[in-house]
Amino acid sequence: MLRSVVKEAKTVDDAVRMALEELGIDEDQAEIEVLSEGNKGLLGLIGGKNAVVKVTEKLSIDMVVKDFLEPLFDKLGIEADMEITMEEGLINIRLTGDDVGIIIGRRGETLDALQYLLSLVINRHTRDYTRVILDVADYRKKRAETLQRLARRVAERVSRTRKNITLEAMNPYERRIIHSSLQEFPNVNTQSVGEEPNRKVVIRYAPDK
Repeated sequence: MLRSVVKEAKTVDDAVRMALEELGIDEDQAEIEVLSEGNKGLLGLIGGKNAVVKVTEKLSIDMVVKDFLEPLFDKLGIEADMEITMEEGLINIRLTGDDVGIIIGRRGETLDALQYLLSLVINRHTRDYTRVILDVADYRKKRAETLQRLARRVAERVSRTRKNITLEAMNPYERRIIHSSLQEFPNVNTQSVGEEPNRKVVIRYAPDK
């Protein structure tokens, strides 16, 4: 829940400063509403009124991520540390902890589902579409390296035997890794076939490539 305070002081600036100090945030992290600008009264002595402001903390991406994930962690009974980094059009969320492996699921299916839901939540609060990557203890990096090795090994076999090989069903993220890994590999090309969630990559012999 977003915190909000109402402050009264002789000037708007003073009231805002007091509110920011109480919330422990900077001005660029706050929504400021001036309820009354106040006045000095007659000759600055009689009938003067203080300025009144309402200051509310802005919704941050960190807050959105934590509000989504922390209740889930509580229900699962796990403790996870979150490292959130942001750059243009991309948010990386890295989870670490003793029991976070449960979030990965079979072949990363649970992790992918959480990433998809978190992406929906975050993009409700951003003006432009933002890509979200949710990772657990570098699982995605390790999985990508495993798939790249698999792709090269199978491609070498296809090139040697001249027989096409169909890999096991993979999600779109994993299929992209296979396709990109073999883009420049000689004598083979790749094609996705089938319907989700059983869509697979076929590595084909292509002597004219």
